[in-house]
Amino acid sequence: MIIYPTMEILNGKCVSLTRGRLDEPVIWHVDPVETARSFAAAGAEWMHLTDINGLCGEDGHEDLIAEIIRAAGIPVQLGGGFRSREAVGRWIDKGAGRIVIGTMAVQDSETVKELAKYHPDQIVVAVDIYQGMMMTDGWRSSSAFSPEAFVQAFDGVPLAGIIVTDIDADIEDSDGSLGLISGLAATTRQPVIARGTVRTVDDVARLKYIPNIAGAMIGRALFSKDVDLGEALAVAQAPAEPKAEFQ
Repeated sequence: MIIYPTMEILNGKCVSLTRGRLDEPVIWHVDPVETARSFAAAGAEWMHLTDINGLCGEDGHEDLIAEIIRAAGIPVQLGGGFRSREAVGRWIDKGAGRIVIGTMAVQDSETVKELAKYHPDQIVVAVDIYQGMMMTDGWRSSSAFSPEAFVQAFDGVPLAGIIVTDIDADIEDSDGSLGLISGLAATTRQPVIARGTVRTVDDVARLKYIPNIAGAMIGRALFSKDVDLGEALAVAQAPAEPKAEFQ
């Protein structure tokens, strides 16, 4: 299982959002570029970066994002308001390892499928869920699609994966998110990346035993030092122990 140390940037600062609320960001007083370097130094194979300004349709952090991609030393999975074929291609050309697409995957799924065929294993679809509904437009609008139908529509498409986020999950309780994500993972053949479920290293160990969970994103828990990245990587990479068979 791949661990994606996750950085979200808003107005040039590293932040975390609670249930997607932009008006109450937790600001982390760290340097984004040096933080990206620290992820690689800890042994991470990938990192995830979300431009929240871009996610909301505002001007993003082009120079800062480009600097992070250059400095990280590992491939960067980049999200943040990709709503055109041109923007996706431009950031792949600028060195992003993968591009995460949410709103455009709902509004124009055929274009996203074409992008995935043109950039195989470089396109990730984001499935953001609030109270059982798909959310788009920076988590501000609900979609008529059910998460299950939406995910199944991408079966057979050469995606790098699907990120599943339970926006409504309480920050202290990961059980609900685990149930939602494991249920959705069972409906697709795409690799699923769990977001928002890791509060402790024990959560990493639990995710390893859920079928079709290929990765986990860890953001707030790293910045708050509730999870040590090196320890999480060791747990994720350790061989899974055999499971007992019950009659």
